[in-house]
Amino acid sequence: MDYGMIGKIEKAKRYAEERKRFHFHSFTVTVDGDNNSHVVKYENGEWNCDCDFFHTRGRCVHTMSLETVLENMIPEQQKA
Repeated sequence: MDYGMIGKIEKAKRYAEERKRFHFHSFTVTVDGDNNSHVVKYENGEWNCDCDFFHTRGRCVHTMSLETVLENMIPEQQKA
């Protein structure tokens, strides 16, 4: 491996530890639940999930799980 790539790998590891560098605007994730898979979307600070619970409550286990995974990577007011 060349020295330039070694430097980039080290920098990437540092960036990954500095979670506030990342600013999510939108993404789609499939969450494999115990019974079914569910599609969760995050767009313009809003969560959406295709599960029935989300549609009645505006929050569900799938969105809350992603909040935990993305802790300190999305603004507080934009959490589900």
